Amino acid sequence: MITARLSRAARALLGWTQETLADEARVSLTALKRLESESDLKVYESTRDQVRRAFEAHGIVVLQSDQGEGVMLVRNRTSTVQERSRV
Repeated sequence: MITARLSRAARALLGWTQETLADEARVSLTALKRLESESDLKVYESTRDQVRRAFEAHGIVVLQSDQGEGVMLVRNRTSTVQERSRV
């Protein structure tokens, strides 16, 4: 599940603003701000799912274990080849 902290961390890895993530996830900026709030505001599960899918589409993997949770940015071979061809 995407939490406020995980969302902020994933955005930081991608260099995205809240506005960018809201656009990529196709959710309202207000809904995203609720999700990222530390006040534990109610958020629709569909909003969390759309945000997770947007992150996954851009290489973010959510990590969860008994020791904690985090996010990781994974670059796949296709994106690496495309980036090299742009140079």
